[in-house]
Amino acid sequence: MELRIRDLAKTYPNGVHALRNVTLTIPRGMFGLLGPNGAGKSTLMRTLATLQEPDAGTIHLGEIDLLQRKEEVRRTLGYLPQSFGFYPRAKAERLLEHFAVLKGIAERGVRRDVVEALLRRTNLWDVRGKRVGTFSGGMRQRLGVAVALLGNPKLIIVDEPTAGLDPAERVRFLNLLGEIGEESAVILSTHIVEDVEELCSRMAIIDRGEILLEADPPRAVEAMRGLIWRRTVDRDELPALERELSVISTKMLAGRTIVHVHAEASPGAEFAPVEPDLKDVYFSVLAGHPSARSEPAS
Repeated sequence: MELRIRDLAKTYPNGVHALRNVTLTIPRGMFGLLGPNGAGKSTLMRTLATLQEPDAGTIHLGEIDLLQRKEEVRRTLGYLPQSFGFYPRAKAERLLEHFAVLKGIAERGVRRDVVEALLRRTNLWDVRGKRVGTFSGGMRQRLGVAVALLGNPKLIIVDEPTAGLDPAERVRFLNLLGEIGEESAVILSTHIVEDVEELCSRMAIIDRGEILLEADPPRAVEAMRGLIWRRTVDRDELPALERELSVISTKMLAGRTIVHVHAEASPGAEFAPVEPDLKDVYFSVLAGHPSARSEPAS
């Protein structure tokens, strides 16, 4: 089931333009929405989750008008927000049963089977009798996914899901999302480029409420080939380099700074060409380079 967003706009009372004519087409599978904090990602996610109204624009999930038929959409929607809370003394299995009732799974036997299947799928069956307040961050996130999967949703929205997870929990969580993306349209909203690089077949980059790029990640990376250059410099050399060249990113290594520069040709003998990755695409787009915003032709 395809999600079509057309000319979506939202301005808050304080004058912040959170969304500026956002237009996206999101098919089944994993779709990454990348952007820095404050870019408009959460505003878009809350709007898609029917939690707030846009000022203008349309959203259709298949043939369903999302803005006009909210109750119908909610029956086929799973949402894992950036911040959510569970009653800490509740046990995981009982809590999931409670949400299943709210989702309309009324028949006890069916509900029991659904809850067991979801706890097993999210690798929480062995801790089903434990209180949620004792769970690690990754376990709580997986329980949130179990709640979001109730009712076999066709659209699943996850907002900054791996922030704060340790590396092992992050891998488990991303593997779980990857499995889910085989069956539904899953929107992964994040500022972590690696999450999108590892999971998503389509992506968009958003900043200041505007979609800057919508692309297939490998093709977007390929379009950057020959445009990224690297040099290691001392920290006190960096300001002058930033004045002279388009430095898109910096990273500290062993007390020195590795800079990546976007340039059509070699910016100097000290620079080496770099095999680009999605981070280079992301930072080049945010820096405003037109070459990073255009996909190569099919």
